[in-house]
Amino acid sequence: MMKTYVVENGVQASETIRNLEVQGFTKDDIYLFAHDTTRSEHLTENTDTNNIGLKEEGLFDKMANAFSSRGDELRARMTSLGVPETEAMRLEEELDEGKVVIVTQ
Repeated sequence: MMKTYVVENGVQASETIRNLEVQGFTKDDIYLFAHDTTRSEHLTENTDTNNIGLKEEGLFDKMANAFSSRGDELRARMTSLGVPETEAMRLEEELDEGKVVIVTQ
């Protein structure tokens, strides 16, 4: 069952991810999003969470995202994980404010 979490920073993201692991989620089930690409890569690397790849996103969406704004790309990646479009829009607004979004599958 997919769940989403919004946290303020990397420390809270790490704590949330540890709690999810205690609940039985694996790192392969956990995806982390941040609006800034460098921050997103840094947090994903430091928390050892999953990257959205071709399997989750699909070839067409991956190609389309290459020409999209960061916000459009983030929403598309979240919806590829099963986040409803309206929820993805709300979560992208949280990302605009500098927060971190965690999605589990």
